[in-house]
Amino acid sequence: MRLLGVERASGLGGWLLRTLGPRTGTQRTVLRNLRIAFPEMTPAEREALALAQWEQTGRAFAETAVMERLVAEDRIEVVGRERLEAIRDSGRPVVFVGGHFANIETLAATIVGAGVPCQITYRAANNPYVDAQIIAARARYGVKLFAPKGGEGARELLEGMARGESVALMNDQKFSEGPEVEFFGQPVNAAPGPSRLALRFGTVLQPMSVVRLPGVRFRLTVYEPIALEKTGDRPADIARGVQAITRFIEDRVRESPVDWFWVHKRWPDRVYAALRAEDA
Repeated sequence: MRLLGVERASGLGGWLLRTLGPRTGTQRTVLRNLRIAFPEMTPAEREALALAQWEQTGRAFAETAVMERLVAEDRIEVVGRERLEAIRDSGRPVVFVGGHFANIETLAATIVGAGVPCQITYRAANNPYVDAQIIAARARYGVKLFAPKGGEGARELLEGMARGESVALMNDQKFSEGPEVEFFGQPVNAAPGPSRLALRFGTVLQPMSVVRLPGVRFRLTVYEPIALEKTGDRPADIARGVQAITRFIEDRVRESPVDWFWVHKRWPDRVYAALRAEDA
């Protein structure tokens, strides 16, 4: 991919998954997710959207290998950059939150590029060789702070925030624990970590998201921060924060559904079981 350059690498990755993705078992998950989120769509509309999102996903994976070139070629337009600069200049940490849209590496690249000290979390790949490649690719565009998930990672996040470093967390994946909130009119459990950290350190949730533009370009938006209220009822305060983040993710999906990562099972098993029962 690195030999191909940005445009051709992105195009090849998109073509590969657009061709192969619909032939995998994951296609069933994609179509079920689209049916849950957009029941008003016709089957043909969902099929077309599924195909387009496969191309988006393939492009994003391929672009990881050439991410530093994408940054150097100024392919990321940032709306609300002044908010990042204010965070950098304040010396106070925030909790960045977002979802898996377009190319999530653009979020980390933009945060680091703005000079904001930040712990970027990630889930280590099962294959150690692949994991090393991912770390090396991120290091090429300046991301050097990693906080693996789990107990050790949680301690690193707390220590980093105590030093004034922000943290960046994706909050749109399936989570078997945590508060139950609403996502597209259906119940989901979502990770409480971002809200807990924001409440603990008396800071804000700073939402960010990105959409893909033509020509392997992106528009990244730094939105208004979400301030959490401390009422003395900590579980309720956390739940309100989780719902606020989940609502933010839903709004972004509705704005640009092709950009979201539809291939994972976001809803609990009972929601998918209801679909199967309806079909039966």
